[in-house]
This record gives sequence, structure tokens and C-alpha cells, in this order.
Amino acid sequence: MTDTAAQIARVALVGDRSPNVVSHMRVPLLLDALASRDRLVLDAYWISSEEAEGVGAVRGFDAVWAVPGSPYRSEAGVLSAIRTAREEGIPFLGTCGGFQHALLEYARNVCGLADAAHAENDPEAEDPLIAPLACSLVGHEGVVTLEPDSLAYSLIGSGRTVERYFCAYGPARHLDTLRAHGLRFTGHDEDGLPRVAELPGHPFFMASLFQPELSGDGSRPHPVVRALARAAVEHAARRTRQPA
Repeated sequence: MTDTAAQIARVALVGDRSPNVVSHMRVPLLLDALASRDRLVLDAYWISSEEAEGVGAVRGFDAVWAVPGSPYRSEAGVLSAIRTAREEGIPFLGTCGGFQHALLEYARNVCGLADAAHAENDPEAEDPLIAPLACSLVGHEGVVTLEPDSLAYSLIGSGRTVERYFCAYGPARHLDTLRAHGLRFTGHDEDGLPRVAELPGHPFFMASLFQPELSGDGSRPHPVVRALARAAVEHAARRTRQPA
């Protein structure tokens, strides 16, 4: 068994850090709580969306978290970081804007939907995969129903959870194509719209339109955040065991 207590994992927080984004200010509290409560020690680095454009910007990290705060200054940078995590088996979590861009990356690079777009970044796009929600979720709490055989269900331990949102955009098109190419939507709202996505076969790949980092007061990390931390520590342990 891996001695997770002795292992420090490097985590890339991909997004444009701002004191005006509540979730960004919550991250230090979560890191402290993960270390003190769960003995999961993360060495977190902020990687701006522009920095993420660089080749290999997130290589060498043990997890990638595409954090909220869209529109990002560089859509291309965030998509590049997500692609690296997906293709190279680096544990990945995308929340809010990170969820949206995880779907966008998959649509373009796996499904071949080269023109798929995010309407927040390209309001005139002819093929908006991510479009304005009919009813904005900004400041909203909502019920999410989870598939019983999903990673999300196993982490949360229930088929029903109430989660916080801060979002005005969601997936609108090509959902069947995304599913046909292997992406699973394992959490849905009360209208049946996707709110959680997973990638089977990947060590840890999860994205949620809700924001688990806003759960509670930050002293008890949400199970999804804790699972990312554990996956990162396990990835670090495997990496350090590999021969130089």
C-alpha cells in the first residue's frame, strides 16, 4: 500500500488567478484541510491560461485542476493543459469553466468536431458546444442525480447530492457524439441535463459544472476534491518509483 502520508504531490491549478473569484480564494483553505485532516499534502502551483499554452506546461505535475474563472485569457492554453492531462494519464479535475473546457477539448481532439466552440468566447459561433443556459445557475444550489456505477457516485456515496453553482453556460450540443466517443455523463440535474462527466479508463478524470470547492466553509474538502488529491499523491508515488 502507498504511504500517502509521506508523499507530496505537485498540482497545477490552471486558470487566471483573481481575488475576485471566490473559488480561487477557497483553494488555500482546502489545501490546508487536505493536509491536516486527510494527510494529503499538495504542492500547488498556479499556471495562468497563457502560461499553459507552452509545450509541456503541465508535464511533471501529479494532477491538473482546471479551476473556475472563465472566460480565460487563453482558451487555447486551458485546452492544451486538459489535453496533456487526458492523453498522459495525469489526474484531472475541471470545475465550472474547467468542465466546459474539458468537454470542448474532447469534442475537438477526440470527436473531430473542429468547429465546436464556447459561446462565451465566441458569441457568433455557428457550432456552440457550450451555450448560454436558459436559466442561469449563478448563485444557485441544485440537485444532481448520479449514476450508480460511476466514479462520482462512489466518491459521494449517494445517488443524490445538492451542489453549488456559479455558471451561466452549459453543454448544449453533440452530447451523443461525446458519449459515442467514450465520455460518460454520470451526473444530471433535475431537467436531465449533464452536470458531471468522467472518462473511463483514465486514472482519474472528472469534470463538474458545479463547484465542489465551494462546499461548506472549506474546512472539510468535498469528496471530489479529496479524491483528486488522493489520485495526485498516488501518481506522485508511482512517478518517484520509476527508474531515472
